[in-house]
Amino acid sequence: MGTEWLAPLMFAAALLFIFSGYPVAFALGGVSIVFAIIGIATGYFDWLLLLALPDRLAGIMSNYILLAVPFFIFMGTMLERSGLAEDLLKTIGQLFGPMRGGLAMAVVLVGALLAAATGVVGASVVAMGLISLPLMLRFGYSKTLATGVIAAAGTLGQIIPPSIVLIVLADQMGVSVGGLFTGALVPGLILAALYALYSLGLALVRPRQAPALPASERDIRAGALLKRVLLVMLPPLVLILVVLGSIFAGIATPTESGALGAVGTILLAAANRRLTWQHLREALEETTKLTAMVMMLLIASTAFALVFRGLDGGFWIEGILTNLPGGVIGFLIVANLTIFVLGFFLDFFEIAFVIVPLLVPPAAELLAPMLGVPASVALIWFGVMVGMNLQTSFLTPPFGFALFYLRGVAPPSVSTAHIYRGALPFIAIQVVGLLVLMRFPEVVLWSF
Repeated sequence: MGTEWLAPLMFAAALLFIFSGYPVAFALGGVSIVFAIIGIATGYFDWLLLLALPDRLAGIMSNYILLAVPFFIFMGTMLERSGLAEDLLKTIGQLFGPMRGGLAMAVVLVGALLAAATGVVGASVVAMGLISLPLMLRFGYSKTLATGVIAAAGTLGQIIPPSIVLIVLADQMGVSVGGLFTGALVPGLILAALYALYSLGLALVRPRQAPALPASERDIRAGALLKRVLLVMLPPLVLILVVLGSIFAGIATPTESGALGAVGTILLAAANRRLTWQHLREALEETTKLTAMVMMLLIASTAFALVFRGLDGGFWIEGILTNLPGGVIGFLIVANLTIFVLGFFLDFFEIAFVIVPLLVPPAAELLAPMLGVPASVALIWFGVMVGMNLQTSFLTPPFGFALFYLRGVAPPSVSTAHIYRGALPFIAIQVVGLLVLMRFPEVVLWSF
């Protein structure tokens, strides 16, 4: 018996420690050290492979693409801390308020705008939960619809560029960040449109669950409202167009565009007289914490991958996935179900760092012939699919992070059961979106 028992045991041990609640970075690092020692003792692991670890860690620290992560995180936290996100919500709420389901539409639109401006889910959900939820409840919206649409719209930052998840996925899959951004744009907008259509449909079928704003709340004159829309919406839209447009046009890298966006957000806050040392310090502190978490996970997962592959774990995973019944369809079903189920328990970064690298080799081998494109393009399609699936994990009870964020800012009258029930229709919508993406690959591959 060779290494065939060590790799599965190492994988199971890592999942066991992660599910036990032990910090993921320490779980992966500790398991890597233990199984490297076991492998050396049994003669199944060459200790010289560990000499490659410092080079890999140096590669992480000098990775220019990953430098985009703190920039986009800062954009999101700065928009939320300075109150610019609140201005967007209030203005768009006034714009759509006169129609049934208008506030829900406004939440979806703002969720898409914040996603395109920041790529940070937590900031979007918290901002909309603090601002929109009390407003929607005050004007008669059902608790399930209000919480469901806020949680779902807040997760659009997972799939609409410049998503932090897409940046990490591109790094882990070895594909272009710009390509992944381009491929994810249309599916993300389709998903937002499906959310809006569901909200409008529910408002038509059950008008009491999504009433229009009362006349007393719509007394802003048309001219004043138009001026407010231009002043509040136009600057963030210009910033979004500049940041994403420079990436899509190939003028700037995601890192350069992220830096431009971070500076632009500071200038927007200053122009609106919202830039204070306290806001800036809080945004920088939050950015540092989130970036440090991502880097620690990446370092630990690099050590895990090195030892796991040294024990022939890559061949073990590839052999299982490429020999599944049903071929490509069987692989897609298993891959999606694995990510979906793990999303109940694990953070999206953990899935991206631990599971996705194991899926890349079989994905490249199986999907390129099916789609009739080069392996690098096939991986972009697969990456968008994984991103949308990871987005679903944010909404799935009992551990969906968007649900936790919303629970933390929801008033006492809103129970956890309301939030869970509200998320269910939007989970179904995301599954529909995932099926559309799988049935019509051209929604991702239109530009390739």
